[in-house]
Amino acid sequence: MPVKRLPAAKTRLRPPGTVRREDLALAMALDTVQAALACPAVSTVVAVCDDPVASPRLAALGAEVVADEPDAGLNPALAHGVGVATAARPDCGVALLSSDLPALQAADLAEALDQAAAYDVSVVADHAGTGTVLLTALPGVPLAPAFGAESLAAHTAAGAVALESPLERLRRDVDTAEDLEATRRLGFGPHTSALLSGS
Repeated sequence: MPVKRLPAAKTRLRPPGTVRREDLALAMALDTVQAALACPAVSTVVAVCDDPVASPRLAALGAEVVADEPDAGLNPALAHGVGVATAARPDCGVALLSSDLPALQAADLAEALDQAAAYDVSVVADHAGTGTVLLTALPGVPLAPAFGAESLAAHTAAGAVALESPLERLRRDVDTAEDLEATRRLGFGPHTSALLSGS
């Protein structure tokens, strides 16, 4: 899971009231990690993060935090995380998960990973249907992340199977204030909920 340095995170997002953008980005990442760690199919969450505030908070939840050694953007950071995870657990599959899924619940991720087990590489689209929130590979299968604009098309062109289940809470990533309000009706995780209570 990639977690940007907080000052550079979610620059298109305008939080409500007096909530700071950096605090909201962190809360969403914490909720995403917490949901992933609660999923029975997940053995470890590796967070690629260099932020001095976010890193200890992620580690306190139980994530294995590794520095972004390539320091060359999102996809090199994800590839680095894959390398760390597979070196430590070569018999496990790998799942790359967006860090801005504040409504995600463990059951949502479990359902997606159960579906993904039928394919060498699989992908779940974001709510807009063009981006990617989850990219998975079975043990021993190479994984080449291509997150960014039109990443769903890039991943499927590379052979990933798009999972068809709606999985709305998993697909609901947050980049804008409109996304945040649309996600609110699904129910935020505890960190985002506490931060936005009263907003």
